[in-house]
Amino acid sequence: FEAESMADKKVYLFDEVVKHNKTKDCWLIISGKVYDVTSFMDDHPGGDEVLLSSTGKDATHDFEDVGHTDDAKDMMEKYYIGEIDASTIPEKLGYIAPQKAPSNLDTTSNFVIKILQFLVPILILALALAVPQFTKKK
Repeated sequence: FEAESMADKKVYLFDEVVKHNKTKDCWLIISGKVYDVTSFMDDHPGGDEVLLSSTGKDATHDFEDVGHTDDAKDMMEKYYIGEIDASTIPEKLGYIAPQKAPSNLDTTSNFVIKILQFLVPILILALALAVPQFTKKK
């Protein structure tokens, strides 16, 4: 019985799945399985944007990163439409951290800001105390 159910499963190519990336036609790849979540778009607690942002890739990490409940995982069964042919998924590029500005350039501007944050209130206070002295009539 197990072998028969495995043979009956529809296997999708990655290129076919990624075409379904719209609100009215949305498929996701999670843990090697393909889900048609089109009918769930309006009901998803995070909104349809969350689901749409997970199209066009293996969304397993996105799904697991959120920490879905067991109920949510059980609910997935009704959206299951088949398996993904893993050999057709492009290899991921390694994570590349965003480039940061060199820290030595940044410290100068931070230093100036901190000095100004200290000096400006003192100058305002000094002016507030000095103005009445200069405007007094003798």
